[in-house]
Amino acid sequence: MDIKADMRADTAETNGSVEDLGESVALMEPLLIGESTRQRAALTDLVVDLAAKTAGLRRSLPSGIVTALSDLVRSMNCYYSNLIEGHDTHPVDIERALKGDYSGDPERRNLQLEAKAHIAVQAWIDTGGLDGRPLSAEGLCDVHRRFCELLPDELLWVTEPETKERLRVEPGTLRTQSVQVGRLLAISPGAVPRFLDRFETTYKNLGKTDAVLAAATGHHRFLWIHPFLDGNGRVARLMSYAALRQTLDTGGIWSVARGLARNEAAYKNHLTACDLPRRNDLDGRGNLSEEALADFISFFLKTCIDQVDFMESLVQPNGLRDRILLWCAEETRGNRLPPHAGSVLEAILYRGELPRGEVANILGTGDRQARRITSALLDREVLTSETTRAPLRLAFPAALASRWMPGLFPEKALSG
Repeated sequence: MDIKADMRADTAETNGSVEDLGESVALMEPLLIGESTRQRAALTDLVVDLAAKTAGLRRSLPSGIVTALSDLVRSMNCYYSNLIEGHDTHPVDIERALKGDYSGDPERRNLQLEAKAHIAVQAWIDTGGLDGRPLSAEGLCDVHRRFCELLPDELLWVTEPETKERLRVEPGTLRTQSVQVGRLLAISPGAVPRFLDRFETTYKNLGKTDAVLAAATGHHRFLWIHPFLDGNGRVARLMSYAALRQTLDTGGIWSVARGLARNEAAYKNHLTACDLPRRNDLDGRGNLSEEALADFISFFLKTCIDQVDFMESLVQPNGLRDRILLWCAEETRGNRLPPHAGSVLEAILYRGELPRGEVANILGTGDRQARRITSALLDREVLTSETTRAPLRLAFPAALASRWMPGLFPEKALSG
């Protein structure tokens, strides 16, 4: 499929001619950090460290816990990625939206729908939707389309700063207007397909080290191209998430978005610095500063490593077990859970999942009492099961994250 040709045809049909100033794709070089670049060795060390930590975290967890964590991380990733865009929708409100429980306030409801759309796209990525094409033009347009098609119409409009004209964002369609992003006047709209073609060709079929580096270099270069009228930031972060998920087999149990949001000023300053031209003869051979790009990659990878370390600290077996069982004991004392519920949770924490038929044996009770305890835990949404006969798995409800996974996201009063 030649998505660039299709986009050109759609654009011509809908908008007539689109301005193309004939910019050379060399304007966004370098797209990779060369083997001979002096920062290359340090960046390679960071890639090795990130790969080792990611593999260690994944190996330390039963598959059932990985699945439960990845569900929670989708909400976390969505929250922090949208927060960078100035949209504050807490994961508790996101979890409500996933159940169809929306705020009565139209603005908050729209943000809940936006969050729900983000999670739907990440769930699609987590099931392999972008495998083999996380930095392809087709894949990126697919991400944008899937995200924007689920948004309420009110969130699909942007206002042109100078003319104040309201423009509608078309899902999955490359922009047809000239735009300025901060101080940067982006390339002309007619040049976007040409630059995306270069982008895709460069980042295709890379070795593992360069593929990890591309999650960062491609992150900036995608934003520099600014392919869509709006939504580029979210697409860029989902792109990097997908690239790292595929290359490092992350299991979706950590995300760089939390670290970027917690260091938002540094994140945006690095992106701005990467827009600058080459400083001197020691600053690479491309049009843009290689040193600034290397600094951003270092920041990005260190942020990833910090997030893996953070998640590892939360899921260390003894710490996670103690926090969950302490909560369970408090709920039992308050008659909100039946006695011995903690034994079921402890077994699942150790094994990852538990066949329903084994609950009675673990508890030393009859089937009726086992079903009562199982139902209570399912009602509290701390256990989940695909069907009424499928094994029980742990769930991490957002409302309990401050107790079970402290620091994952800020505490906040529940919205109305």
